[in-house]
Amino acid sequence: MSRVIVLTGSTRGLGRALVDRFVEAGHTVIGCGRSQSGIDDLKSIGAPHRFDRLDVSHDSDVREWAESVIAEFGAPDLLLNNAATVNSNANLWDISAAEFDQVIDVNIKGVANVIRHFTPAMIERGSGIIVNFSSGWGRSTSAEVAPYCATKWAIEGLTQALAQELPEGLAAVPLNPGIINTHMLQSCFGTSASSFPSADEWSHGAAQFLLDISPRDNGKPLSVR
Repeated sequence: MSRVIVLTGSTRGLGRALVDRFVEAGHTVIGCGRSQSGIDDLKSIGAPHRFDRLDVSHDSDVREWAESVIAEFGAPDLLLNNAATVNSNANLWDISAAEFDQVIDVNIKGVANVIRHFTPAMIERGSGIIVNFSSGWGRSTSAEVAPYCATKWAIEGLTQALAQELPEGLAAVPLNPGIINTHMLQSCFGTSASSFPSADEWSHGAAQFLLDISPRDNGKPLSVR
């Protein structure tokens, strides 16, 4: 059965790879990202899919986007909060307040903004799955990525609390996607990132894993196998 899937951070990395898998499987994808060139590339996919330039850290913009999406497609069956950014490798005390704020604003506030404006329609319909992308660094830590770790640990707690608030028929799960060779990983790992699978390779198993999440998984910290 075809599903309506809302996917943030769809212009590159894991999000961009997932777009291709979901489209191939016959689902309708509504995506967003901050890169206009990335959105222009996605728009070539055509109808019934929709892609918009959006910074999820801006609550009023997310509200307008969500209202428009719901009016056109209805509440999403699968809401994937994938958009995220990472700080440049540095000791915490050397990271500027502006860079710290950006990581917090996108990785935590952005997720909350999307949930705030899509979840009521999902509750009204009585069904839907919310997946908030966490990380191995949401369950462990490493030096020089303290802001990113802080946000992903926050996503774990935020999601499990949200799961307790949702009515029957819905689910929220924090997802550790695994270690994948993306631009973000390259910024942290350098050339050693190439020893991990690409986003495209990862997506072939991950897309079905995401589609298989059900209300029975509500609140469970999941990891892509």
